[in-house]
Amino acid sequence: MRIGVIGTGRIGTIHANTLSRHRDVGSLILTDANAARAQELAHRLGETAAPGVEEIFRWGVDAVVITTATSAHAELIGRAARSGLPVFCEKPIALDLPGSLTAIAEVEAAGTVLQMGFQRRFDAGYTGAREAVRSGRLGRLHTVRALTSDQAPPDAAWLPLSGGLYRDTLIHDFDVLRWVTGREVTDVYAAGSDAGPRMFREAGDVDTAAALLTLDDGTLATLTATRMNGAGYDVRMELAGERDQIVVGLDDRTPIASTEPTGPPAADKPWTGFLERFGPAYEAELNAFVEVVRGERANPCDGREALQALRIAEACELSRRERRPVHLAEIAGGSPPAVA
Repeated sequence: MRIGVIGTGRIGTIHANTLSRHRDVGSLILTDANAARAQELAHRLGETAAPGVEEIFRWGVDAVVITTATSAHAELIGRAARSGLPVFCEKPIALDLPGSLTAIAEVEAAGTVLQMGFQRRFDAGYTGAREAVRSGRLGRLHTVRALTSDQAPPDAAWLPLSGGLYRDTLIHDFDVLRWVTGREVTDVYAAGSDAGPRMFREAGDVDTAAALLTLDDGTLATLTATRMNGAGYDVRMELAGERDQIVVGLDDRTPIASTEPTGPPAADKPWTGFLERFGPAYEAELNAFVEVVRGERANPCDGREALQALRIAEACELSRRERRPVHLAEIAGGSPPAVA
């Protein structure tokens, strides 16, 4: 199997490393807007670098992995679909709903595969939480608390391209909330703060955000995110039911300190970023994609699934901007698939 990797930045490099050593992947063709970066990575992995995207399709590949800037995702998904190629794409499909819907339509018309990169679905902690909820161990689930906190903000130049804190960061929490609970979000109320560095205000973004979500069975979920968590990279989900309560992301590297005299000590080596925290999950999702391409398993996260997370992000952004509750029915692209 030969796979084309379009984009060799941080996550593209991680994925290329995973695929290059996969026993069922014979070779890779790598390309990037920064040709020298693609060439250097190809040389290091013993793979082939292509001058541009055109060569990826002209030289012939069996599948495509897209890890470019988000603005290029939808166009590349459509190009691959028209070429009859299965695609793995980092989230989101596009920065807006029309672009996402167009790309999904192209994939469905072509009858090809689009697997989206929501790596938390492959994390051991979230998988365990899903099993606990689905088994009935917690009893009736009444409360979910989730958070994603980056240790340091991204480059100022990248912020206007990110889509904002809801679409770029909390979208992972929106997706995994649906996946773990098996429920749909019906209503949101969101707020954000740009009281941090000036670059967030200049980008029209916020550095800290919170949202209250109501699920279709009445469960309440609170989600928060920030770009400014100096203690370290912190991603957790707490699920409370009538019988039991569990937490994802609490271990000896969780960047939190207790003020209780008998509380656990602060982490000696707190998590610093998502690539470190979710390394095994990133590898597992690419292994799953190879199995999907080989016809050995069903798609674990298709475009319609990813669309629902984006719809929640859009609803939160609308709620923050207009300072009001928003029903998901107000957001285009409804009639969500049943959550597996």
